Amino acid sequence: MTDQGTNKTGFARDDELKRELQGELKANRGVRAEEAYEPEPSGEDEPVAEFGAANDPGAPAPAGMTREGVTVRSELARHLERTVYPAKRSALLGSLRRQHAPDTLVDRVSALPAEQQYPNVQAVTRALGFGVEDRRD
Repeated sequence: MTDQGTNKTGFARDDELKRELQGELKANRGVRAEEAYEPEPSGEDEPVAEFGAANDPGAPAPAGMTREGVTVRSELARHLERTVYPAKRSALLGSLRRQHAPDTLVDRVSALPAEQQYPNVQAVTRALGFGVEDRRD
């Protein structure tokens, strides 16, 4: 069957381009020969940049919270999947393990009551004995 002029490269070249593209799509790494197109990793002597109040030791904690509470809540939010809520302790622990959470965080959540259900990260933080922000009215 012939092409009606809508294809500028022809079917043989199309097949060749598809084969080339398949390698790029299936690769689990960069495949470009030119370095300008690849992201440059940070250097070994450069610190990892982390932004936010939880990572700033000089930032004051919100009203109703301590610095430790802010850090724990931030770590929980980072390692708990959003789809896990509402969740019991077993679901929280499963999510933390899948997300490779620190052992200290897993240990804290392990101490929670097994049958209690938590609707969000704020409830988990509160159950761990940390305060949450006072509501602004």
